[in-house]
Amino acid sequence: MGFLEGKVAAITGAGSGMGKACAKIFAREGARIVISDISGAQDQTAAEIGGDVVTTRCDISDEAQVSALVDLAVAKFGRLDAMLNVGGIGSGGLLEYLESDDLSRMLDINLKGMFFGAKHAVRAMKTTGGGTITNWSSLAGLIPSVGSGAYNIAKAGVAMMTRNFAVECGKYNIRSNAICPGMILTEGMGRAGYEAQPKRATVNPLGRPGAADDAGELAAFLASDRAAYLNGVLIPLDGGWGAMLA
Repeated sequence: MGFLEGKVAAITGAGSGMGKACAKIFAREGARIVISDISGAQDQTAAEIGGDVVTTRCDISDEAQVSALVDLAVAKFGRLDAMLNVGGIGSGGLLEYLESDDLSRMLDINLKGMFFGAKHAVRAMKTTGGGTITNWSSLAGLIPSVGSGAYNIAKAGVAMMTRNFAVECGKYNIRSNAICPGMILTEGMGRAGYEAQPKRATVNPLGRPGAADDAGELAAFLASDRAAYLNGVLIPLDGGWGAMLA
């Protein structure tokens, strides 16, 4: 038996990268999972996992679709114990040249999309005795950097939102925490960031980039009873990069 045996989880962005890694690790640890992605790749993830996996397409910028994702988990398995808001997009460019539409898209997906997931998860979890919410912020949401301001703003919002849910919902036995990745090699944003600036992957004290499974293992711990007293924490998953002065 895995340490998530009996738990039900919903995961966004599960078609690739850290979301896909989370799906595989949650399934390995015995969770029943509903996985989603906007691309359709969640079906391939499910095929690779096998077993008790339900899939659906979800555009997280559309609140109705996120609500339907939560409803699907409850309809299929009777409850929702863990909500993983992983899905998101990257961006580049200086703030002074940022167009309003580009900022709106970034906030719609990277901030509001996670808010919708947390909001509807709370409503489901309150009826069954509690649960956990894990949001994907970023090291860029904790420390500013040049050329990714819109992304930084959205991820900083996720960090504050996470802590707000923690203080509002702890009385319902709902814990809310955030993972803040640094340089994680994934087939999407992580790989692109590494190829653009490879030295950033080795500047941290460990001298290497992270892997998608590193995020999945941490997410599984946060959703488990082993982390029962962790609430409102923002965890840098960065090899110690954020601890460095320069």
